Amino acid sequence: MAEIKKSKSPRLSHPLAGANFSTLMTVLSSNGFVRGSKIPHALLASLASVARTPFSLAERAYVAKKRREYGLSKPPVFILGHWRSGTTHLYNVMSRDPGFGYVSPFATALPWDFLLMGKALEPLLARALPSGRYIDNVPVEPTSPQEDEIGLANMTPLSYYHGLYFPKHFERNFKAGVFLDGISPKQREEWKTILRYYYDKLSIAFQGQTLLIKNPVYTARLALLREMWPDAKFIHIHRNPYKVFTSMRNFYSALFREFALQDYGHVDVDRIIFETYTRMMDAITGDSQGLADNQFIEMRFDDFQKAPLDQISALYEQLELDGFEAARPGFEAYLKSITGYKKNTYHFPEDIVEKVQKHWGPYIDRWGYAAP
Repeated sequence: MAEIKKSKSPRLSHPLAGANFSTLMTVLSSNGFVRGSKIPHALLASLASVARTPFSLAERAYVAKKRREYGLSKPPVFILGHWRSGTTHLYNVMSRDPGFGYVSPFATALPWDFLLMGKALEPLLARALPSGRYIDNVPVEPTSPQEDEIGLANMTPLSYYHGLYFPKHFERNFKAGVFLDGISPKQREEWKTILRYYYDKLSIAFQGQTLLIKNPVYTARLALLREMWPDAKFIHIHRNPYKVFTSMRNFYSALFREFALQDYGHVDVDRIIFETYTRMMDAITGDSQGLADNQFIEMRFDDFQKAPLDQISALYEQLELDGFEAARPGFEAYLKSITGYKKNTYHFPEDIVEKVQKHWGPYIDRWGYAAP
């Protein structure tokens, strides 16, 4: 198991503290009881939700006015890839291009309130940020780009994070939140409405700049995103599947430990990892068929690690993105700042190698990977 950076002290706050009251009550009522030691977390989240309601209403009025001027008008650029495949590193580098808007930590924690209240409380919120992500050693700063999923989990019951928060119904929440299994057409449209609203808010924050969005879930939803934004561009980054599997075990261990409001010992993590990866890769393989070269590109994480600027340059050229030379100093400065970064280390027992080969052999062969 990898060594990971842990919280210095137990936290009473929970990501659901940023949810609106309706979403919070829906997920609490539909997922069963919170275990005793976590009741204070649920109570604090409920109090925070109620206390923020006037500010949330004020922000809705503000957004209704501003989205006519700065609402999302340019198709987003999406970074796709299964969790632990290098999406965060690519996102961190590309977000240094000043031509992109992205999801800030404040937009993640307070999706309903980050434009007004979040801006006013920014110094306080910055001090409350963890020093590093719970699943690895990547630093978290006030300007660190975040995936949009935790923010969306505070806006809608349809998110795999609700499986992490409420493991009693993990599979139901996870499969609905990743693959949209079992949801109605109405729920699907409601999720699309929330997503557009959230992206309009991000666009307002960045005054209409192109949004750069990273979310591993969208690896399974490329077709839906094309439906919403036919001209969107997609970057799929993949990594050695043997490393992905081992890293994903750590991913679940860390996030359950940090966020679960119920017991999670019954969740068959290995089965979930194997099934999810296969469905995701099958989905993106099929959904990307027919996309033009200037809309879809694949890259290997190892290649990106070895020559990041070369890979970014090629990416910009193929996707016909402007601004590489202007953004180069920002890319270089960020890459220099992480030269001392120490990645998690993993071991690869023979039985794990055999299981990964058995389940993911077609993708290992397709991309030319080998066992570590």
